[in-house]
This record gives sequence, C-alpha cells and structure tokens, in this order.
Amino acid sequence: MNFLPLSRGWTATATALVALSALIHPAARAADAANPAIPPTASANAPGAAATPTDAAVEKMSAVTVAGAPVVSDQYQLPSVIQSVTASTVADTVNAVDVEDAIKYLPSLFVRKRNYGDNQPVLATRTWGINSSARTLIYADGVLLSALIANNNSIGAPRWGVVTPQEIERIDVIYGPFAAAYAGNSMGAVMEITTRMPDKPEATLTYTEAQQPFSLYSTHNTYPMYQTAVNVGDRIGPWSFWISANDEYTHSQPLTFVTAGTLPANTTGGYIAYNKLGQAADVLGAGNVQDTNLVSAKVKVAYDFSPTIRATYLIGRWNNLTNSTGQSYLRDASGQPTFGGVSGFASSFFNWIEEQTMQSLSVKSAGAGDWDWQATGSLFDFNKDSQNLASSVTSTGTGLGTGGKVSLLGGTGWSTLDLKAAWHPEGRNGGQELSFGVHGDEYKLVNPTYNTSNWQTNQTLTTLSTEGNGLTETEAAWVQDAWQFAAPFKLTIGGRLEDWHARDGINVNGATTVIQPGESSSNFSPKGTLAWTVAPTWTLTASVGDAYRYPTAGELYQLVSTGPTYTSPNPNLKPEQVWSEEVRLDHKLSDGSIRLSLFEEDVRNALISQYSILVPGSSTEYQYVMNVSKLRNRGAELYADQDNVFIHGLEFSGSITYVDSRILEDSGQGQLYGSVGKRAPYVPMWRGTVVATYRPNQDLAFTLAGRYSGQQYSTVDNIDTNPNAFGGFDEFFVMDTHANWKFRKGWALSGGIDNLLNRKYFLYHPFPQRTFVAELKYAY
Repeated sequence: MNFLPLSRGWTATATALVALSALIHPAARAADAANPAIPPTASANAPGAAATPTDAAVEKMSAVTVAGAPVVSDQYQLPSVIQSVTASTVADTVNAVDVEDAIKYLPSLFVRKRNYGDNQPVLATRTWGINSSARTLIYADGVLLSALIANNNSIGAPRWGVVTPQEIERIDVIYGPFAAAYAGNSMGAVMEITTRMPDKPEATLTYTEAQQPFSLYSTHNTYPMYQTAVNVGDRIGPWSFWISANDEYTHSQPLTFVTAGTLPANTTGGYIAYNKLGQAADVLGAGNVQDTNLVSAKVKVAYDFSPTIRATYLIGRWNNLTNSTGQSYLRDASGQPTFGGVSGFASSFFNWIEEQTMQSLSVKSAGAGDWDWQATGSLFDFNKDSQNLASSVTSTGTGLGTGGKVSLLGGTGWSTLDLKAAWHPEGRNGGQELSFGVHGDEYKLVNPTYNTSNWQTNQTLTTLSTEGNGLTETEAAWVQDAWQFAAPFKLTIGGRLEDWHARDGINVNGATTVIQPGESSSNFSPKGTLAWTVAPTWTLTASVGDAYRYPTAGELYQLVSTGPTYTSPNPNLKPEQVWSEEVRLDHKLSDGSIRLSLFEEDVRNALISQYSILVPGSSTEYQYVMNVSKLRNRGAELYADQDNVFIHGLEFSGSITYVDSRILEDSGQGQLYGSVGKRAPYVPMWRGTVVATYRPNQDLAFTLAGRYSGQQYSTVDNIDTNPNAFGGFDEFFVMDTHANWKFRKGWALSGGIDNLLNRKYFLYHPFPQRTFVAELKYAY
C-alpha cells in the first residue's frame, strides 16, 4: 500500500506534546487521588432511543461489542456534542433506501440528495451548506468515506455506497472542530458510522421500490426506483465475515431545465420564465433525466488475535452506469418536436461509467490494561471514470451532433493512514485519558478531457481539450488530555500540528499549458473544553477550538462544469482558518433530554466561489474559488426528545437552528460584486426538524416527520431572490410518513411517503415530489 511516510519529526513532536500535557497537573492528580473521579458515560440519546446517563463534559461513543468478540472502540473520549441514531430507530422512522437517508432528521443536518441512487449527495451542517463536502468528515468503522479530493457536489461527494443500510449498527455525529483527533475538515461535523460484525450465521434479503409521480412544466411522468440488497455473515472461531451486495436502478426526475433569454424563432411551446436573478430565462425543455444502475459489493473479514485485539480487512467495489437524456417542449411549424438549434440541450445527453475500489486494513486493541491503540489505513482508487458528453444539436429536429467530449478521472484516488493510542494513567475507571496519534494522507487528481469524433461510442479521442492534475498531502500529529480534576469538572485540552503540501499541478486549456506553483503550510491548532456538572441532570460545557482546512486538489486544479457554468481552479489558495466557540447546556429528563447550544465560528480566508474577471483585460466573468477575508457564523441550536408523551409508546424529538452567517471582509482578487455584510452562500438562517413516532407494540411503529429550511443564497452579494426558479435555492417545508411492521419472525414490511404534501422546490435542481416507498425484508 502506497501510504505516505510519517517522518519529518512528527514522532518527536507527539512525544514532546505528551510529555508537556503530563507535566501540566501532576500535583492536582496527587491531591485528587483520594477522591475518585466520575468515569465518563454514554452519549446523548438518539430520537426515540432509551435514555442513558450522559457525561456532557467528554462524551464517549459506544463500543462495537459482539458476543465472544473483542470489545474494540473506534473512538476515544471526545469533547464535542454527539447526536446519535441507532439501526432500530432508523428502521422505525425513516424511509431508508440509501445510507445517507439514516440521518435525515438529526439536528441541523441536511443531505443534498437529488434522487435515490444519487452519486453526488453532500452533507450540509449547521454552519456550512450543500456545496461544502470538504467541511465534514465521514467515517465507517474508522475508515474515511469523505472524498477530500474536492470541495464540491461532484467528485467531492462522500463515498456512501461503501456501506449498506442493512449493516448499520449506529451513527454518531460530532459537531464542531473541538477534538484534536480530527483534521480541520471537522469544522462542520464528523460522522462515525458503526457497522455490525456477526457472532452467528445470519443473512438478510431486502427488496425496496419507490414511485415518484412528477409534474412540472410539460414533464408529467412517474419515475421508479428498484433496489435489491443481500447481506450474509457468520463467525467461525476467531474469524468473522460480512458479505454485502446491492443492485439499485433509478429513473430520476429531470435534474435540470434548458433555458434561454427568448423562445427560438419559428417554434411554439416552451414557458415564459425568469431565473433566480429575475432575468428572462424561458424554459425550453427538461434535461438530465437519468437512468442509473448502481451496483456495489463488499467483503469485510475480521480476525480476533485475542479477546482484546482484532484485525479487519475490507474491500469494496462500486460500479455506476448512468445514461442521461433530455426532453424538448418546443415544436416546429409542422408540430414536430425540435431543439430549435439551442445548444443548451446538448449538455443533457451523456453516458457515464464509474468503477471505484476501496480497501482498508485496521488493527485495534481495547480493554487490555491501561492502553488502547489502533492503526487504520485505506486506499481508494478511481479504476475507471469516463463521462461521454454531447457537444451540439442539429439545427432542426431533435438530433445530436456526433462530436463531443470525454472527461476521464481514471488514476484519481487517495490513501490515508492513522495511528493512535490512549493511555489511562489512573486506570480505566480513573479520571484521566491521554490520547495521541499521527496521520498521513495523499490525494491525487487526474482529470483530462478529450475531444472525440463520436461521443456515444468513445472510440476515437482526437485532441486534448482541458486537463487538471495535481496532488495534495498532509502529515499531522495530535495529542489530547481529558482530565476529571474534580468531581463536577472535566477539562479536555489538546492540539494538532499539521504540515500540508500541494504539488505537481498542471492545467491545460487547448494549446495552453500551465505548470502551477507548489504550495505548503504548517499550522498548530489548539483545542479546549471545560464541562461543569452543575447538578446530577444539568451540565454546562464551554468549548473553543482552532482549525485549518486546506485547499483540495479540486479547488486548486480542477475545471468543473455544471451545465453552462464553469468553475475554474485557483492554484494560489491559502488554507482557511477557523476559530470556533460553543457554550452548551444539557438537561436530562426521566424519559428524554433538552440541549441548548450557542455557537460562533470566525473564519479567515474562507474558500468560497465568486464571480471574477479571471483573465486580465477581459470582460468575461468566470466563477472560481477565492479566499474571502473574513466570515462569521453565529447562532443557536435547540434540541429536545421525550418518550411516552401523553401516552405510552409515543415518542417525540425536534430541533430548531438559527444561524447568522455573514461575510465581514472580502478584499482583493477582483470580485465583481459587493459582498461585505451579506449572508454567506448556501447557509439558511433557519432550519428545523420534528419527528413523532408511535409504537403501539414491539412489532409496529408509525412515524410522521417534518423538515424545514429557510431561504438561502448562492451568490456572495445575495441578489438571487427570485423564488421557484431553476438554479435558485428555495425555502421549503417537507413532511414524511413511515411505518414498520414486523409481521412474523424474520419478516418486516415497511414503507411510507416522502414529501407527503407534494412540495415543489428547487435547490438548484428540482427536488423530488411526492414519493411512495415500500420495503420487504427477510432476516435469518
């Protein structure tokens, strides 16, 4: 495995930081020896989960526990808020077709999922929007699923398909960059997906179907989704294995519309409309109607060397085949369909083949003596990624030109390595845990686009049109000390030292080739959290944290096209620096909990797309990522859950989040529009969730849920104020229903309606209308 060397003095640095932390409070530990500290306890409950005690100072995620297997924890003590959801809660409350559906109702979160089987769903958090894939970290059993190759809604989307919904045990979400174990990409949130390993023979067979009647402009159709999932596992002595396969076919609603300033001459049809800026943008047809076949398979094998040491190897293969077409609303003089010679129709037609492989190896030890340790490495390869795009349409009728482009990503990929350990100097039930580790990663982008004489067959590549290649790498060392220095107080301090480099950058545009300069940055990020247990059911916690989020290879070197819009790379970006603060009050009830969080995040050199005159002397506008001098996110989040509301078996949870996200300074780099004082793009001021679940008995569950998001802007000057327009970002309130019935041993029938009220709204793309979902599952 081609892991990066982790030398450059990081081992010595980690040792020095550990020694410094150990020297901070030796006298205090001695004085406290006669007064044993309160040990850490479980994390906050998920909606609908049974209440458990919580140490809000430093909450500890549940261990992955299997009968007869090692007790191995993926995480150590963490100073951040943890919101969790278990597999049983997901089964009873969510129409979960894909893994990302499981977190649909967690506070302040939103997944940009345009349709079932979407290969570009990005997680938005309370301070960052749906275009910020590199501002979250998503793991499965400690293996990184986030694609930190880019920070966008295309190749930067997390690799959710590595995990199937049937193997989830629980999902934990950590808010804010307050844990030293995580890179600055944790500025939005960290998600840890814990999956199961069997202790006896088991198998599941799941068939899911969805139907979406869609009606907008002249498109009236019903779009289906069919999914079959098989999972098999067993334990044989010290060995255990899990094999999963998933086949999903989706026919999506139109994801784009073809627009023009005026209707073409000598045509009828089309709709007079305006874009998000209020400018004329008549709708001529629907685009990007995608037939997608997603096939994934995974094998996970674990070996228990002892009751406390386990090694796990995973290999997964993910294949996706997409065919995209368009629909014209225009008619010629004889009443026949026509594209009217409008070139915008061509971008709706493409074929896309993706073949990707992920491998990981981890060795973990926990529960033996006063030490825990683990080593985790992963490799992700774009074995094949070929997108064939049409470039032109015929002047009459609905024909397409044979010429086009082929965009390739084969050779793109990344590798990661994490080594970490935790020491309990006063024993496992003592009041201190000292954890530390080192990290290395390498992300390689290879993205040429060729001209071709026949875009459908891809047999003849002619000349190189564009190319964007480059590499980033990071090495880091971190240390964190969680110390219960008195019965009601817990202090967590830590720091992360990072060394980042970007190199081998090259950009080609036609006959012009530019060798981009290398970039580097070294930074130290301190963290601190103090929690005070005011009373047995009340805890007040204050956290501060510094973090650096480094530019991705995509932001530095990749030319991204979204229909007719091009986002150009910027090889001169500086890291964005985040200073986060949070004050949190937790109150535990007999059958529930309440949490109020006040937070502020100050960001220097925030990486945000803007319009600018990229070429000196040119009046042409381009969109590309630039450093915004200063941005501030300030807000509050209120969450509550309660079991047995009014009657036994009725559970309620809900959240409301307010964020004032403002651009305070935006100097230099030639931006065209005034942005100071305006709201940051893609961050709504208000978000909310509400979930009510009724369980009349252990075999039945009925859920009614709602999700709200306020208006958001996609421009730094906030001039996109025209609602209900393709390309805009609307306010929306969506309700969902779900029912789960375990009608006999091993059998379950579930289903429901997503978007019950049939709300029609845009988040750039038109989002799904009312959708009916049904699932039949057999588990042995």
